[in-house]
Amino acid sequence: MTTQFNSLVQTMTRQLAGRPLDADLQTWLNATYGAESDWFRDMQEACTTGIAEGWMCKHEAGGIRYGRVIKPSPETDGFSVDVVDMQDIAGPHHAHPTGEIDLVMPLTPDAQFDGTPAGWKVYPPGSAHSPTVRQGRALVMYFLPEGRIEFTRA
Repeated sequence: MTTQFNSLVQTMTRQLAGRPLDADLQTWLNATYGAESDWFRDMQEACTTGIAEGWMCKHEAGGIRYGRVIKPSPETDGFSVDVVDMQDIAGPHHAHPTGEIDLVMPLTPDAQFDGTPAGWKVYPPGSAHSPTVRQGRALVMYFLPEGRIEFTRA
């Protein structure tokens, strides 16, 4: 893991700490740290580099590459960070007891995660879904408050 990656994550988690996970946060993230921002471009580059170096998305199951790259800690304001690499596939159904904030980074131009193109998708506490990438390949970074996720059966 690189110092640049950690710095980018901490920049974001400082912004997320204590905020409600709702539509207003999603709008703010897309306006402030959206696909046209330097932060977004730097994070996408850090992720593609991390995958190429082998420390990110080092596990694979059911056609999905994935991995938790940061456990929740005071340095990340209690957020964990997971990254998945998905192409035209639905992942395992899961619930978000404390919510989930997703950064969608398409690797093919038209790829979408749960209907969202490049940018941010916020799920409130208590929500659930089967994460799905359609129309290509995308990296998705999950910021999970307290690192909480509950895999379920849909």
